[in-house]
Amino acid sequence: MNHRLRFITCGSVDDGKSSLIGRLLYDTKQIFDDQYQAIQKDSERFGTQGAVPDLALLVDGLQAEREQGITIDVAYRFFSTPQRAFIVADTPGHEQYTRNMATGASTADAAVVLVDARKGVLTQTRRHSRILALMGVKQVVLAVNKMDMVDWHQATFDTICADYMAFASELGLGTVQTIPMSALTGDNISSTHTSPHTPWYSGPTLLQWLEAVPNAQPTAHAPLRMAVQMVLRPNADFRGYAGRIAQGTVRAGDPIVVLPSSARSTVKQVFIGEQAVAQAHTGDSVCITLADERDISRGDVICAAQTPLEVAEQFHAQVVWMHDSPLVPGRPYMLKLHHLTVQATVSSIRHQIDPNTGAHLAARELALNDIAAVHLALSKPLPFAPYADNRDLGGFILIDRVTNATVGAGTLDFALRRDHNLHWQALAVNKTARAALMHQKPRCVWFTGLSGSGKSTLASLLEKRLHAQGQHTYVLDGDNVRHGLNRDLGFTEADRAENVRRVAEVARLMVDAGLVVIVAFISPFRAERDFARGLFAPDEFMEVFVDTPLAECEKRDVKGLYALARAGKIPNFTGISSPYEAPTAPELRVGDAAETTDAALERVFQKIISLT
Repeated sequence: MNHRLRFITCGSVDDGKSSLIGRLLYDTKQIFDDQYQAIQKDSERFGTQGAVPDLALLVDGLQAEREQGITIDVAYRFFSTPQRAFIVADTPGHEQYTRNMATGASTADAAVVLVDARKGVLTQTRRHSRILALMGVKQVVLAVNKMDMVDWHQATFDTICADYMAFASELGLGTVQTIPMSALTGDNISSTHTSPHTPWYSGPTLLQWLEAVPNAQPTAHAPLRMAVQMVLRPNADFRGYAGRIAQGTVRAGDPIVVLPSSARSTVKQVFIGEQAVAQAHTGDSVCITLADERDISRGDVICAAQTPLEVAEQFHAQVVWMHDSPLVPGRPYMLKLHHLTVQATVSSIRHQIDPNTGAHLAARELALNDIAAVHLALSKPLPFAPYADNRDLGGFILIDRVTNATVGAGTLDFALRRDHNLHWQALAVNKTARAALMHQKPRCVWFTGLSGSGKSTLASLLEKRLHAQGQHTYVLDGDNVRHGLNRDLGFTEADRAENVRRVAEVARLMVDAGLVVIVAFISPFRAERDFARGLFAPDEFMEVFVDTPLAECEKRDVKGLYALARAGKIPNFTGISSPYEAPTAPELRVGDAAETTDAALERVFQKIISLT
């Protein structure tokens, strides 16, 4: 028997994906009598075929799905034949749930792309096919469904196939099998013979095609790659490194290198479960012991010593955005690659991809379901393989730092060449030496709050106070910086993120120079402030939240900006038409209506003194 096949059904709304899976389950006798009786009852209430049992209800399990007649969640079903076992993912067709389809495609070995014979290839069909190509799914069948609704007209089938095949060729989907069928009647789905309605078709039925899909060729002869999932230390005499072999073969005596540390050793033993084995191959979950003590952690990758993986921290990648909040270049996210999670930013959006035409479009940010080519910058170098070479070592997800929600999924294409040409240059004079010359503790004092809260006033007074004490300081004020360094930036969410990123990097350089840097920026988003904090040592960053109430800020507004914003004449104005995310744990909170400016200044000054 062939190995178990994981496949996905995808396409536009109401193309018949759930009905097709229901038909496969019914024809392969995977339904119990009580289930079928329940479907008959549910069909009277939710079904779309009148008295005929609606097999789609076997998969559409959510109440909302049955009421609306659409798939929302990804439904996984198991079925088998004497030749093979299958796990099928029924994914949503509606554009709103494209992110769910991408989730299903990420683990699929093959795909069934459905098209309604009456409608032909639609935009969502193309979008799903692009995601299949992005996720590396190469075994694809184009299932032209509902052929009974067009009287099994061959010309209709041929036209749809020609349209899709031209598109699939552009995507590099490889050989696509085309099958005319009807999920309602079962024609060309599970029978060992093609339907009498299609005497002009001589190919396989869908189930025959699924049973014959070749398994991915194991890369047993390729160099070893295994990401460490956990370090096993049951007692003082045993230290093992557990994980799933992503590629290659491992044997006792093999020389290995551990990345990114480049530590070298030799494999001592290989275990599958508790049993020592002579060798293990691609896909095996193993525990490896080494001949030497090495500092190895979760997320490190064990490679063949002669052919290690590439290590980089800047990449060209493809991303599918999966969240209602847009992807903003410069905003910090967490990136999870195999078993390692690091901080990452999208340094630039190279282009957005039109799902229908494939055209490359300019974009400043990405909305839900957008697909784009991007440049990624990571906080530390990671060992990786291009996704086209290895899914396990080249596929990643992006995670929101605040909510821990998965917001994007993507694939690494290649390391940026500049990443190999850039190295930290060791300097003769360091931060400690510069600070000692100035007799001070360098730090960044970051004032955040609404426009008119008093940030700039406090920053200026604080610098004056510190200067009088002999401190070497500099103020980075939001308005002043926009006259020069950030004059090219507007006030969209993406531009605000880049505004803060640039200033945070400049502040880091100034702290490295030994200065006390005072930043006065609205910096409305928590993620950007957390990014700024992450650039400094824990004792070098002090966040001061100037928590002046909105009403008070409006009273102080001599420029009339709040009034213009409320009149709709200034878009993206913080506190009115753009949100402000208040700090959750600032080092200091000032700005209470009862507190004078002098009192607030004294508290900030004393806090700095106490931290010195």
